[in-house]
Amino acid sequence: MIEPDLSGQTALVTGSAKGIGRELLLSMAELGADVAVHYRSSDEAATEVAERARDHDISATVVQADVTDPDAVDDLFDEIEAELGTVDILVNNVGAFAPQHWEEIPHETWETVIETNVYGTYLCSKRALPGMRSQEDGRIVNVGYASSDKGLVSPKNFPYFLAKAGVLQFTRMLAADTQDDGITVNAISPYTVENSDEFPDELPRGRPASFEDMSQAMLFFLEEGSDYISGQNVEVSGGWLPEEV
Repeated sequence: MIEPDLSGQTALVTGSAKGIGRELLLSMAELGADVAVHYRSSDEAATEVAERARDHDISATVVQADVTDPDAVDDLFDEIEAELGTVDILVNNVGAFAPQHWEEIPHETWETVIETNVYGTYLCSKRALPGMRSQEDGRIVNVGYASSDKGLVSPKNFPYFLAKAGVLQFTRMLAADTQDDGITVNAISPYTVENSDEFPDELPRGRPASFEDMSQAMLFFLEEGSDYISGQNVEVSGGWLPEEV
């Protein structure tokens, strides 16, 4: 496992009370980062994650917000900055999905999928930038989906594919827009992860991606020596090729 020294840095992972977000946050706490555990409704789970993070002798705070609401995002960062200082590392992990045929997905669910994945990523990144720019340093890692940058679509779960393609486009754009600011913007894109709700009949290498696989990809972008790597997308997919299905 890549193990960058994250001491003295503050990390925010959106949606870090459970699942992938929780594990990404804990992997950074283990390496010395102070962390902000974000949740929308899972307050007890978020508190437990913060307690686990503090076992690594770092500072941890719990913050609640709807990341699709600009005012709530402002308040979220204000609270983190007051408790832990400038956010040095932002991981945009929040993103709803809807594994149904596109015609059967309620309009409200379409909105939720697009807003949590795209708007949440854009709003949190925009709010993090002033602090990162002022210190001429910062790392943003967005969570995409494998092959979304290659036009992967399906009638099932279509708004999720649409949203994740937008996340990866946003990643490339923001990397270009921050190239002179000491900030890197990259993405990690899983196929099936160990906590996925559904699993295909066949998996690459005979298993889903583990939480450790996801952390490995993220931590690569946080290495001190990765400061020239920006606008990139690492697929955590075991070599999955959808054309073969």
